[in-house]
Amino acid sequence: MALADSLYLDPSIRDWVLFPITLVMILIGLLRHYVTLLLNTPPKKQPAGTVKEQRALLRSQLLRQSATLSPLPPTLYNSLSNTLYQQLSTGALVSAPVEKKPTEGPVNPLADPAQMEGMMDGMKKQAVMMIPNMVVMQWINVFFSGFVLIKLPFPLTYGFKPMLQRDIATPDMPVHYVSALSWYFLTLFGLNGILKLLLPAPEESLPDSTRDMGAVHALGGAQQGMPMGMGAAADAGKVHKAEAENLALAEGMYTWAGEGVEERVLALWGSSEVGR
Repeated sequence: MALADSLYLDPSIRDWVLFPITLVMILIGLLRHYVTLLLNTPPKKQPAGTVKEQRALLRSQLLRQSATLSPLPPTLYNSLSNTLYQQLSTGALVSAPVEKKPTEGPVNPLADPAQMEGMMDGMKKQAVMMIPNMVVMQWINVFFSGFVLIKLPFPLTYGFKPMLQRDIATPDMPVHYVSALSWYFLTLFGLNGILKLLLPAPEESLPDSTRDMGAVHALGGAQQGMPMGMGAAADAGKVHKAEAENLALAEGMYTWAGEGVEERVLALWGSSEVGR
């Protein structure tokens, strides 16, 4: 308690350490967003057969997900459901797989230009995330190591001490004081909401630190440009048959959203007589 009462935070720390670190992290988030947009390669054109397969699955999924409260009347819903079921169950929309030349020994994925390009895109995006973070962390370690920036206005348990006081070796300091390095990590993971307000863009193109920190982000770029026919041409028929079974099950849960709409409208407006 004596240490908590005697600890005084200089306002200069707020002006020359807290605000600069926060501003730098916001600017890095904006820069990383625009650099990522520049590194994104336009999607490659897919074969017409692959597009038909994907669109058929998408139509079936939309029809199946809206079955419990469907805006389509029963005749139209049954017609669409039966047509899609016949196409998916018989495999009428499955395109013929491209025949590959026989090769001796296991296929080297690094020899495929498409996979190499996807892997390079993932590595570039990961470097855009890693390099600025390493530079900022080194900057904070050199110039602001051991600084106490803010005092949280609420008490915390002792388990938060390693997270809020990373570079301060003071076991008697209260938990609700935040060091400079810990503030860096808090802003790294907590500025996504502010960046979404500053960047009115689609959700998938916005910067997300929690998503970028994973190694899956590096592998996601390798799979982003791959059409469906490359990796799953042989299994497209099985996928369509499974979707046909799910569509048939969803047909039993179908309910029309316009069922009894006249009675509901009359009850809403307080009328009990219907002129005929």
